Amino acid sequence: MARAVTTRRRIALTVLAWTVALVIFFPILYTIITSIKTETEAIQGFDLIPSFTLENYVTVQTQRDYFKPFMNSVVISVGSTLLALIIAIPAAWAMAFSPTKRTKDILMWMLSTKMMPAVAVLVPIYLLFRDFGLLDSRIGLTVMLMLINLPIVVWMLYTYFREIPGEILEAARMDGASLLNEIVYVLTPMAVPGIASTMLLNVILAWNESFWTIRLTTTNAAPLTAFIASFSSPQGLFWAKLSAASTLAIAPIVILGWFSQKQLVRGLTFGAVK
Repeated sequence: MARAVTTRRRIALTVLAWTVALVIFFPILYTIITSIKTETEAIQGFDLIPSFTLENYVTVQTQRDYFKPFMNSVVISVGSTLLALIIAIPAAWAMAFSPTKRTKDILMWMLSTKMMPAVAVLVPIYLLFRDFGLLDSRIGLTVMLMLINLPIVVWMLYTYFREIPGEILEAARMDGASLLNEIVYVLTPMAVPGIASTMLLNVILAWNESFWTIRLTTTNAAPLTAFIASFSSPQGLFWAKLSAASTLAIAPIVILGWFSQKQLVRGLTFGAVK
C-alpha cells in the first residue's frame, strides 16, 4: 500500500520542483531575453523587461547563412546516430546474449575512453583528418561524433537487451530464424523504447558537441556550434547577436526534447521490457 502524502508535503515538493526547474531554465531565459535587446542594452546587464527588437534575428539570418550550419547539424547528428546504432545493436546483442569472460572488461574499456580528455588526442586526430582529406567535411564529422558517442550507445543498448528474456530468442531460433532475422525481427522491435531513448540522447549529444566541430571544420561542414562561435571576433563579443544565434541553435533540440520527453524518460527509467 502506497504511503499517503500530506497536502503540505505535496505543496513543498511542488514548490521545490518548480524552483529547481526555474534555476535550470534560467540560462535559456537569459539568452532569449538578451536576444531581443539592442547591443547597448545587452552590455548593461540583465533586465526582465527589455525593449523588444528582432533586429538581431534579422542580422543573423541575413549577414550569416543560418540554414547551411543548421542542415550540417541535422546531417551530422542524425547521421552519426544512425551509424552508431548500426554498429551498436549487433555489438550489444553479442555482449548481452553471447557473453564471454572478457565482456565486462570490454565494456569497462569502452566506458573508460569517455574519461580521456579530448584535447589529449586533438593533434593525432587532426593529422589523420588532414591526411585522409576529411577536414571540414560532413563525413569526417559524422564518423568522429559516432566514435565519440559509441561507448554510451553500446552501454545503454546492452542494458536494455539484458532485460529481454533469452527464452524468446531461443524460441525464434527453434522456429528457424537466422541471426540477422533474430536481431531485426525479434530483438529490435522488443527494444524499441530503449533504442528510441538511446537515439534521442545521442542526437542531443551530437547536436551539442562543440570541441571537435569547431576544430575540424571551417565553413563547408560547420554546424551550429561553430556558427555560434563565429560571433566572437577580435572586435569583441556581440552579446545580443550571439544570444540570437544561440536561441536559434537550441530551439530545434529543445522542441525535440519537449515532444519526446515521455519516450526519453520511459526508455531511460524503465528499460526495454517490463
